[in-house]
Amino acid sequence: MVSLNPVQIFKTGADEEKAETARLTSFVGAIAIGDLIKSTLGPKGMDKILQNVGRSQAVEVTNDGATILKGINVDNPTAKILVDISRVQDDEVGDGTTSVVVLACELLKEAEKLIQQKIHPQTIIAGWRKATDEARRALTDFARDHGDDPVKFRQDLMNIARTTLSSKILHQYKAHFSTLAVDAVMRLKGSGNIEAIQIIKKSGAGLQDSYLDEGFLLDKKIGVNQPKRIENAKILVANTPMDTDKIKVFGSKVRVDAVSKVAELELAEKEKMKEKVNRIVKHGCNVFINRQLIYNYPEQLFADSGVMAIEHADFDGIERLALVTGSEIVSTFDNPEHVKLGSCDLIEETMIGEDKLLKFSGVALGEACTIVLRGATQQILDEAERSLHDALCVLTQTVKQTKTVFGGGSSEMLMADAVSRLAVKTPGKEAVAMESYAAALRMLPTIIADNAGYDSAELVSEMRAQHTQGKHIYGLDMEVGEVADMEANGITESFQVKSQVLVSAAEAAEMILRVDDIIRAAPRQRSQDDRCH
Repeated sequence: MVSLNPVQIFKTGADEEKAETARLTSFVGAIAIGDLIKSTLGPKGMDKILQNVGRSQAVEVTNDGATILKGINVDNPTAKILVDISRVQDDEVGDGTTSVVVLACELLKEAEKLIQQKIHPQTIIAGWRKATDEARRALTDFARDHGDDPVKFRQDLMNIARTTLSSKILHQYKAHFSTLAVDAVMRLKGSGNIEAIQIIKKSGAGLQDSYLDEGFLLDKKIGVNQPKRIENAKILVANTPMDTDKIKVFGSKVRVDAVSKVAELELAEKEKMKEKVNRIVKHGCNVFINRQLIYNYPEQLFADSGVMAIEHADFDGIERLALVTGSEIVSTFDNPEHVKLGSCDLIEETMIGEDKLLKFSGVALGEACTIVLRGATQQILDEAERSLHDALCVLTQTVKQTKTVFGGGSSEMLMADAVSRLAVKTPGKEAVAMESYAAALRMLPTIIADNAGYDSAELVSEMRAQHTQGKHIYGLDMEVGEVADMEANGITESFQVKSQVLVSAAEAAEMILRVDDIIRAAPRQRSQDDRCH
């Protein structure tokens, strides 16, 4: 006879939520994340302060969705899914990290209403998939492509950069920074290798004093008594220990029967280092850049050989340096014929503010350049770097995929109208799901208007009326708080960013909607520590 008592199949301490409870937990976590960052959306979005609770007590001020979500620890499993799609959006296209989370959140809000009306999640998902396909088709049909016209395409890139920077800390100087970003990306000549663009932050002066420097800057100093300027440089980039000319007395045991034997050991160490320096010099280089420290003795040997030695170049800097000078990072020096040296026309010291940096001019990778950011505080510089990096990522994506669409919520309204028209022709409950998808898309311009302090109901209804008449280039101009022609105002966005936001948000919302059971594993039992302390 079967027992009617509940059967416990999980270990003690494990937890399970089923059906409606699990779905409610999923929705609540996702919606909470969306509500957390939706106030940062749009050109008038607000910033968040992220304070580290560790020993450093570091403070970040940002309105970048990916940075905010990366900086908070979330416990809710569905909230972690939204954090992940924001990170993927940042990795894929660099911008739209807030939009993708807010759209997924709005889709789930609409799904919650439909489930209360007893519509099955699979029916909602089927409707959403048709709606996503229709929205992408409408967006693709409306996209403009000026890839064959260099003048118009550069103007598109300028407009995209200005639109991207409008919601960032660089908004006040967006014309200046848009020019910097477009000039840097156009130097890449379509390669899309954003690693060739270096960003250096130096506190002091103001944001408007930032500039683009052709060439590569390394934030290091030249060694003592070494050449301060070298033309036609042959550069050897290495990651090797150059600090073994002294015996490390601490932690080592040396057994000798006389003090003179210690001196002999030190002499042997020095001879070993001298031999290593000679092997490096035989490569025919006149500049040696090392990832690790260079002690005084090898530094003196390099100076005697007329070689410029630079120590402790950070790993990110040394990898980029190897890329732009056309060299390889080496660790052994036995086969000079197999080592590829880098080259550049001139290496010299330059001053930025009160700091000396090394400037590499005429590097092998012609498209390499450095953007020097100036600003009052470290927090401003960090946020300016994130903002500029977003713009550079979007521009490099646009150079590869040259289609553009209009911003200001016009693209979302265009897609919502296309989905609504399809819903009218679709029989059954899937049509209701399509209408909810359209309503979620229309919430994005609503939130943008709310964040700017304008009457969102009036603006969105007016924009919807314009789109119904076929005027799909009309969107929200948040500078003056009215519906305006996006083409005339130059409010342009990358097609790739919009398309990625649409697909990622729909997929994430669909995944969360499928959940009907949440199982939490039992915590690992720690065995008692019986050791004596």
